[in-house]
Amino acid sequence: VHTSAATVMVLPEAEDVDVHIDPKDVRIDFFCSSGPGGQSVNTTYSAVRLTHLPTGLVAQCQDEKSQHKNKDKAFKVLRSRLYDIELAKRQEEDAAKRNSQVSSGDRSAKIRTYNYSQGRVTDHRIGLTLYDLGNIINGDIQRIIDELQLVDNTEKLKVNSDVF
Repeated sequence: VHTSAATVMVLPEAEDVDVHIDPKDVRIDFFCSSGPGGQSVNTTYSAVRLTHLPTGLVAQCQDEKSQHKNKDKAFKVLRSRLYDIELAKRQEEDAAKRNSQVSSGDRSAKIRTYNYSQGRVTDHRIGLTLYDLGNIINGDIQRIIDELQLVDNTEKLKVNSDVF
């Protein structure tokens, strides 16, 4: 008899982070550029400061002579900063999911046992034992899936009933 254990982690495929900036969430301030730049540097309001109100992030630009170009650059900077924040948040959530699935990997953390000599499959999470190993190994796992979904739905109902 040979006994072995394997740990398998299943996670959803990572999605791209999409950053949408609602114009209503951004305060736009125009001001005079500072520094050297010739005669009109302190007379035109070409510098732009954007404040993202929900997060308090600020991006400003005074590189160009054109207010429109500065505004576009500032929006790119703001979008980039919001992207970084959202990406960090997603990575933190993924790490939490990953850590919740990791166990010691020893035999006491078993999920399912396949006993070939008895033709038995036992799912230890829900206490299900089936004596149909041959068909299960060949891919007929619908009964296991149905039982797992039933237990999952029952737990969700229990949690929701505790809320009310």
